[in-house]
Order: sequence, then structure tokens, then C-alpha cells
Amino acid sequence: MGQPQMISDISNENEANVEMLSPPKQYVSFTVDEAYYAVDIMSVREIKGWDDITSLPNQPQYIRGVLNLRGAVLPIVDLKCRLGDSMTDPTKRHVIVIVAINDRQIGLLVDAVSDILMVSDDQIKPVPETNAKTDANVFTGFLTDKEQMVAMLDLENLFIPEIHELDGSEIPTNQLNALKE
Repeated sequence: MGQPQMISDISNENEANVEMLSPPKQYVSFTVDEAYYAVDIMSVREIKGWDDITSLPNQPQYIRGVLNLRGAVLPIVDLKCRLGDSMTDPTKRHVIVIVAINDRQIGLLVDAVSDILMVSDDQIKPVPETNAKTDANVFTGFLTDKEQMVAMLDLENLFIPEIHELDGSEIPTNQLNALKE
């Protein structure tokens, strides 16, 4: 009678170990200038070649304008500019990655889509502490893939002001404080 109990104990230990290991997630990686970035594949709705967009007045510099995508009007964000660099001079080789953030869709202007990455949580390294606290808010971590450092973007934190402007809601105090830091 002791032996069946032992098998049951081993079975419970295996179940606990399986629960602790999370399956790898898929990420879409892309380039902006010389840098590599990635977003969770579940947030990507479409990848589209660069197309003419309609400019809007009185927008932040990184909002390139809007695009009509099958009847839906989407803001197009120059990711290079949004991350603090100069504006992209788009060509036909550039692409727009359409992502969903809190039930809103936004187009990200990037240089090119690189790869689909299979990543387990233990492969993602934490964001290093810097004096710029906003850096920690827009990245979920970093990954080394084929000798390239890939920054994992936190789309919600990267686009907090745009999301709340689109839906007319106020930015929660904790997120607003993080933006000010």
C-alpha cells in the first residue's frame, strides 16, 4: 500500500513542475535603424507595406498621420521618433505593423520585420536601471538573439497618452506619475 502513495507523490511533484514552466511565447521582431525590437505576436493584427497617409495638424511629431485600413482610421506612429530619435524618411521598403492596444489599433512605422521569435520567460533579461525611469516603462526586457540585442516593447506603456486620447479617458494616476518621472 505504501508504493501507490509514492507514485501519487511523484505525480503531484511532476504536476507542480509542469505548472512552473511556462511555454515559450512568440514575438514579432523588427528593425528601426540599427536597433532590434519585438512585440508579443498576440498584439500584432497585420503587417502592411508603407502607404501614403493623411497628415493631421497639431499632433506630436511622432504621429505621422492616419491610414484608412478597410474602413478603420488608424493613427500611424513613427516608432523611431517615438523612441526619441529623428523622424523616419519612409520608402516603399518600410512597413507598418498594426498592433492592438486595449482594443485600439495603432500602426507602427518600422524599417522591416525581421523574424518570429520563440522566447521563454527565462530568456528575457530585466531592463537595467538607468536615470531615465521612462525607459523601464516602455520595455519589458531584453533578449539576445543571434548576437543581436532585442528590446521587448511594452506597447501599453509606450502609448499611454495616445490610448487615452483616443478613447477620451483619463490616464490613471500611477501611469501618469510614471510618465512624469
